Amino acid sequence: MLGRLRLRPEHLRGRKYPEPPHPYRNDFQRDRDRIIHSRAFRRLEGKTQVWAAGLCDHFRNRLTHTIEVSQVARTVAVALGLDEEYTETLALAHDLGHPPFAHVAEKELNRQMARFGDSFEHNRHALRIVEVLEQRYARFHGLNLTFEVREGIVKHSREINGSEEPELRALLPEYRPPLEAQLLDLADEIAYNTADIEDALVANLFTTDEIGEMIPFFAALTEQVDTHFPGASDRVRFWEVQRQLMSVLVGGLVRGTLEAAQEAAVETAEDVRKLETRLARMTPEAADINRQLRNVLVTRVYSYTQLVEERSAAVIKVGELFEYLMENPERVSAGYRENLAEMPVHRVICDYIAGMTDTFFMRVHRELLG
Repeated sequence: MLGRLRLRPEHLRGRKYPEPPHPYRNDFQRDRDRIIHSRAFRRLEGKTQVWAAGLCDHFRNRLTHTIEVSQVARTVAVALGLDEEYTETLALAHDLGHPPFAHVAEKELNRQMARFGDSFEHNRHALRIVEVLEQRYARFHGLNLTFEVREGIVKHSREINGSEEPELRALLPEYRPPLEAQLLDLADEIAYNTADIEDALVANLFTTDEIGEMIPFFAALTEQVDTHFPGASDRVRFWEVQRQLMSVLVGGLVRGTLEAAQEAAVETAEDVRKLETRLARMTPEAADINRQLRNVLVTRVYSYTQLVEERSAAVIKVGELFEYLMENPERVSAGYRENLAEMPVHRVICDYIAGMTDTFFMRVHRELLG
C-alpha cells in the first residue's frame, strides 16, 4: 500500500555515538531490545494506567497498555507496508516517561518544576531517560538509540517548537516525524479507549447494554453478537463486541491514512516529513466512534468518585514528597544522589519521583513523611 513511504535504512541519521553494525540485528531491532531491557521499561508494570494496582489483577497497568499499543501499531504498519520494527520500537518506548499515578502526577511535577522556571512533560522525560538516565554502557550515558527513535519518542503525539524548546532543536522541529511515528498517537487512543471501557465494565460502572445506549455503533454490534451467539454471558458478549470494535477502529486508521497519503500525492518518506500536516488519521466514521468512546470514558469513568479521590490524594503526596526532598536532597537514592553535583536539585528530585512505581512512591512517602 504505502511501501514507498516506508522509512528505509538509507534515510537513517545514525546514533550520537557511532557503533559498528550488529551481525544479525538491524538498528531498530537493537533499539527495541535496549528499551525492553531498560529499568524504565520494567518499572511500567508498577505504574497506574487508570485503576490503581491491587483493586483487580485484570486491570491494565502502564506496561500491559504499552504491549497493547504495540500490537495495534504493528498491525497498522504491516497493513500499510511501513516499517514494523521501527513502529514497534516507538510503541514500546512511548510511555517510558510517565511518572507514578498517571497524568495527575505529571501535572503536579510540572507545577513543581514551574517554580524553578522549568517544566515536566512525559515525552520529553522519556527522551531524557534514553539519553541520560539509563546508564547501562561504559562508553556513554543513555541507550544511544538511533536519531529516528529519539525523534519519534518526542514527536509521535505533537509537534515541537524549536524556539520554545531549545533542547529539542536537534530533532528537526521544522519537519513532521516519519509516518510510522505518526501512527502511534492514534494507535494509543484505540488501545486505551477500548481497554478502559473493558476495565470500567469489570469495575461494574456500567453494563454492555448501557454502553450501547451511549454509543449507537456499539449497540449495533451488540445486536449482531446476540443474533449469532444467543445466551452468551454478558462478559463474552462484551468481548465479542470489543473484538469487532477494535477491528473497525484499526481498519479505519489504515484506510484513513491510506486515503490521506493518496490525496497528498507523496512519493517518499522525505515528502511525508515536509508536509504541513500529518498524514496518519482515521476515516471520519471511525474517528466519530472513537470520539464517542472517549466521551463515555470522560463522563462515566475518569470522573468516577473513587478515581477522583485517589488522584487527589496522589497529587497531594507528590507535592509533599517533592517539597521534602528539595529540603533534604541527600535522601534520594544513591544513583540519583550522584547527579546532585552535576544537575540542579529540582531536576534530580523530579527525575527521582518520575521514575518511581506507585508502590515504591508510597513506601518512600511513608518512610520519609510518615
